[in-house]
Amino acid sequence: MQNAFRRFPWFTNVSMYGCLFAGGDFVHQWFSRTDKMDWTHTRNVAVVAFSFHGNFNFFWMRLLERKFPGNSAAMVMKKLLLDQTTAAPLATSVFYTGVSLLEGKEDIFEDWRAKFLNTYKTGLMFWPFMQLLNFALVPLYVRTTFTGCCAFVWAIFLCFSQQSGDELKTTDFNGAEVL
Repeated sequence: MQNAFRRFPWFTNVSMYGCLFAGGDFVHQWFSRTDKMDWTHTRNVAVVAFSFHGNFNFFWMRLLERKFPGNSAAMVMKKLLLDQTTAAPLATSVFYTGVSLLEGKEDIFEDWRAKFLNTYKTGLMFWPFMQLLNFALVPLYVRTTFTGCCAFVWAIFLCFSQQSGDELKTTDFNGAEVL
C-alpha cells in the first residue's frame, strides 16, 4: 500500500479521502435511522468529497509544506494557524453549499447560514488536535489520507448536522437566537 501512495499519490490520497468521508455519512445513517438508507444523500456527500475535499486537501497539504517546510514547532504552528483560519471555513462552506446544490435546494446557502458558525466552532475543538498530529508526525505523501481518516469521524457529525439539525446550535450565522 505504501508503494501505491508513493507511486500514485494524488489518486490514492483523493480516493481514500473520498471513500472515508462518504463512509462517515454511511455510518451516520446506519446508527441514526430505522428505515432504509438514503443512498442519494451518501452519493451527494461522496461527490462533494471526491470533487472538492479530497482534491483540495491533497494540494493544500503540499502548499503548506512548500511554504512552511519541516515539522519544527514553529512550522507546525504556522501550518496549523493557516489551516484553521483558511481551509477549515472553506471546507465547511463547500460541504453545506455543495450538498444543498446536489439536493436541488432552492436556497443553497440556507444550511450554511444556519449551521456554519456552530460547525466551525465545534471543529475548532477537533481539527486543531488532528492537524497538529498530521503536520508534526505524518509524512506528506499520506497527509491527505490521514486527514480523510479524521474526516470520517467529522463527516458523521457534519451529516448529523446537515440532515437533522445541529442540536448544539444556539445562534445562526447572523447572530439570531435559534430555538
